[in-house]
Amino acid sequence: EVQLQASGGGLVQAGGSLRLSCAASGFTFNGGEIGWPAIGWFRQAPGKEREGVSCIHVHDGVTYHSDSVKGRFTISKDNAENTVYLEMNSLKPEDTAVYYCAADPSVFGSSCLTQGWYDYWGQGTQVTVSS
Repeated sequence: EVQLQASGGGLVQAGGSLRLSCAASGFTFNGGEIGWPAIGWFRQAPGKEREGVSCIHVHDGVTYHSDSVKGRFTISKDNAENTVYLEMNSLKPEDTAVYYCAADPSVFGSSCLTQGWYDYWGQGTQVTVSS
């Protein structure tokens, strides 16, 4: 069974940093059980639609970021740990949201920022940035 466990959220002041983790189980990052997935981070603020933040293709490490986080957020993977990280720096109050990670092997290119492509989702982790 594919499972994704997101963690690392919390309360931070504007300008601060947080690192989110997305630990995967039920598949590995080596082209096994579900092929070569893309792993994406999405967020949903109160009263807003869920939006793509950053994503990474496991097979080649290519990453994409939304314009709102480009230059501030970094997504990376640890194949040995089967975990994807989202390093968030220079946080702003508008980054406040519940952050979700998702995985799917049928996602290509920058489409990994589009939530509709993903079948596997983890629970969210709350990130709150105070001004």
